[in-house]
Amino acid sequence: MDMVSGEFRAGIVRRVFTAFTAASLSCALALPVYAQGKVQVVRDAEIETLLRDYATPVFKAAGLKTSRVQIVLVNDQSFNAFVDGSRIFVNTGALAAATVPNEIIGVIAHEAGHLAGGHQQRLREQIAAARTLAIVGSLLGAGAIAAGTVAGSSGGAQAGGALITATPGLVQRNLLSYRRSEEMNADQAAARYLNATGQSIRGMLTTFERFSQSLSLSGVQVDQYQISHPLPRERIALLEELARKSQHFDAKDPPALVNRHQLMRAKIAAYTGGASAVARLFSQDRTSLAARYGDAIATDLAGNSTASLQKLDALIREQPNNPYFHEFRGEVLIKLRRSDEAIKAFSQAVRLDPAKSPLIRARLGFALVASGNPGKMSRAIDELRASVQSEPENFAAYRYLSQAYAQAGDIANADLIMAEGNFRAGNTKDAKVFAARALQKLPKGSPGALRANDILTIGQ
Repeated sequence: MDMVSGEFRAGIVRRVFTAFTAASLSCALALPVYAQGKVQVVRDAEIETLLRDYATPVFKAAGLKTSRVQIVLVNDQSFNAFVDGSRIFVNTGALAAATVPNEIIGVIAHEAGHLAGGHQQRLREQIAAARTLAIVGSLLGAGAIAAGTVAGSSGGAQAGGALITATPGLVQRNLLSYRRSEEMNADQAAARYLNATGQSIRGMLTTFERFSQSLSLSGVQVDQYQISHPLPRERIALLEELARKSQHFDAKDPPALVNRHQLMRAKIAAYTGGASAVARLFSQDRTSLAARYGDAIATDLAGNSTASLQKLDALIREQPNNPYFHEFRGEVLIKLRRSDEAIKAFSQAVRLDPAKSPLIRARLGFALVASGNPGKMSRAIDELRASVQSEPENFAAYRYLSQAYAQAGDIANADLIMAEGNFRAGNTKDAKVFAARALQKLPKGSPGALRANDILTIGQ
C-alpha cells in the first residue's frame, strides 16, 4: 500500500464506488452513512488474503459460499464495516484499531449474519412497504382535510394536517425499529458462527465497549427511536448473555494469526501516518517484526528507498518465505530502477503467495514491462493475461498488458486490451475509441475483431 495526499498508490489499485443508497447498507456500527457519497476503495494482496483467512470459516458456518462474497477495503479511518450486495466493506481504520484478529473476525461474522439472513432484500421490502404506508397516510390526511372543509369544520382540517405531519415520523420509526431488530439478529447470528468455529465472542464485546465509550465521551444524547441500530449497551448486554453460554469465550487467536494481524496494522500505520504512526503503534516493542516492517515501509515512503531496502533484506533473512516482504522489496527496487532485481523479487512473491493473488502477478507483469527488454514481453503478456483473467476489474493490469503488447509490436492487441480495460472500468466512450482503432488492425472475423465490434455496438 502507499498513501500520499490521502490516496493509496504504488502496490495498490484504488477504486471509488459511488452513490450507495441508505437502503443498501447494513453497518456493523451504523455511524457514518455513505448514502449519496463516495467510498474510496484500496487494494492490497497481504491484507485481502488475511481478511479472507479470517472470513472463510465464518462464511462456512453461515452457509455462505466464500467465492461469492468479496471483502473490500475502504480508505476510511473510522471503525466501521458494512455490506452491499455480496460485498463486505471493512474500513482500514477498523483494521488499525483492532488489537487482535478476533475483533475483526467478530465484525466479519456480524456482516455475514446480514448476508445469510437476507437482510438487505427484506430491508428493501420494508422500505417499499413504508413508502406505501406514507402515501396512504398522506391520502387519509388529505381526505380528512377535504371532509373538514366541506363540513365547515376547521378542527377536521387541523386533524388531517396533523395526520399528514405525523405519518412520515411514524413510518420512519417503524423502519428504524425494523433495522434495530435486524442488527440484534445479526449479532446473535455472529455469536453462533463464532461458537461453531471455536472462536471467542470477546472481540465483538470489545468493539461495542469501544463504541459505547466513544458515545459517552462525546456527550451526545441519543434518542434510541431515531437511530437504525441498537445502542451499544443493549448489544453488550445481549453479547454478555451469549458469552456466558459459550464454551469458547476464553479461546485465543493462534499466534501465527496474531503476528500477521500486527504486520497488517504496521502496514496501514505506515501508509496512513508514516514513521511516527508506526512508532506510536509499537511504542511498547519497537523491535518486533511488525514494528520493523512498518518502519521499512515508512522509510521508503519518506523517500529513502535504499535504506528501506536494507531493512527489508533484514526482514527477509528472518522470514525468507514471507511473500509480502518480497512483494514490497519488488516495489522498492522498481523505484530504484533496478527492474531485473524487481522481477526476481516479484517472481519470488508469486511463488510463495498461498492465495495466488492476481495483484502480485500484475506487479510482476509491470516489472517485466518496466524492464524495456523485448525478450521479456512474452512473459509479461502471460503474467498479465493470467492476472486479468483472475480479476477482470483491475484496470491497471489492462494498462500494463497493453504496454506489453505495444512493446512486442502488436499494436492491434494493445488497442483491444485498452478497449476491454476501459469497458470494464465503465469508461464506455474511451472503450469505443480503442475498439475502433483495434478493429482497423485485427483480422476480419477473428475473436479479437468480434470483441472489438461488441464493444463498439454497446448501447446502440
